[in-house]
Amino acid sequence: MRPRDKRVIGSRGSRRSHTVLTSITFLFFLTLAACSGDMKDIERFSRQNPPDQEIKVARIHRSEQGRLQVEIDAPRITRHSQPSARTVYPQGVDLRFYDEGRRLKTSIYARQAVSYDDRNIMKANDSVVVIDYNTGDTIYLEDIIWRDDEDIIFSNHPVRSVNGRRITYGDGFASDEQLTNLHITRQRGIIEFNDE
Repeated sequence: MRPRDKRVIGSRGSRRSHTVLTSITFLFFLTLAACSGDMKDIERFSRQNPPDQEIKVARIHRSEQGRLQVEIDAPRITRHSQPSARTVYPQGVDLRFYDEGRRLKTSIYARQAVSYDDRNIMKANDSVVVIDYNTGDTIYLEDIIWRDDEDIIFSNHPVRSVNGRRITYGDGFASDEQLTNLHITRQRGIIEFNDE
């Protein structure tokens, strides 16, 4: 999901855009939080309590000492204060992680994601795809949870990994926060396809 007309929000934007960017970046990386309910519940709450802030067609960069670490694209990001403070990505989110040489290392895509300010956990679900560009693995998951306070990204639901002609199934997924050490738990069912 790549919008054609992207507006980069950054230091050249208005003071409000900068404040929103700072708020979203802070919420996303420092106070990532979990969704304890179903995404349909989140949507219902969102309709009952409209967002306090909204960004459309957003691209956010996270860098450290001038080195790009993560790039985030989202068609829409909403910030809510009621009934609990949360940031919602209702139309999907695409995260790309880069190594020190600014080469694309890993990416995560999900159709929906939500984070809460007070829990240090973020949950993404609905067609989650993790691509490890170093190994060539594409991992398909029901959902993924990012626990910022424990420096872990994981899922406890069935996983399917595809790499060329090899398909691997597992009962879960785990990685560090930078997605440098991907691991499928209880891995089984490796299938090699023949060309014939």
